[in-house]
Amino acid sequence: MTDQPTALDLPATNILPERTAQYLALCEDKIGFVPNVLRAYLFDLTKFDAFVAMYNDLMLGDSGLSKLEREMIAVVVSSLNRCWYCQVAHGAAVRALSGDPALGEALVMNYRTAPLAPRTRAMLDFAALVTQASATVSESDRAALRAQGFSDRDIFDIVAVVGFFSMSNRIASASGMQPNPEYHAMAR
Repeated sequence: MTDQPTALDLPATNILPERTAQYLALCEDKIGFVPNVLRAYLFDLTKFDAFVAMYNDLMLGDSGLSKLEREMIAVVVSSLNRCWYCQVAHGAAVRALSGDPALGEALVMNYRTAPLAPRTRAMLDFAALVTQASATVSESDRAALRAQGFSDRDIFDIVAVVGFFSMSNRIASASGMQPNPEYHAMAR
């Protein structure tokens, strides 16, 4: 957070619960740093635990959607919401998972310009609709996804990822959260 740089300082690991310290160490091992979003939530371990649990369930848990598809949704939602933190962080994840740096950039800038399979385009169009006008979503919108092979569970997962990132985008943007510099060079 820009106005309180000390808010992102990690507390000493000896004052964190063991499971929290282990989770942060796992982040260090897997990606080489602790994401600033996690640092921001450490002021309140109840909120930290809730954020981590929801993120891990939606983005890493069992789903008919691939990890790449979920990251693509995160980028499109974050782009539409103009969330700098999530565009950078999840754009890096799209680059890494797809092996295509141009795809990550296209999704951040304007997903409609990306060369996407019809199924993926339908998913991202639906995610955009939910982000921008969820009250207008109708059965015909869900039927269009089913016609592309998405199950009702997949559709719920798309909606859940959109909802999570709509919330996270607002928290990150309004609190001044900045992406870790390491994200910018990842998977390039």
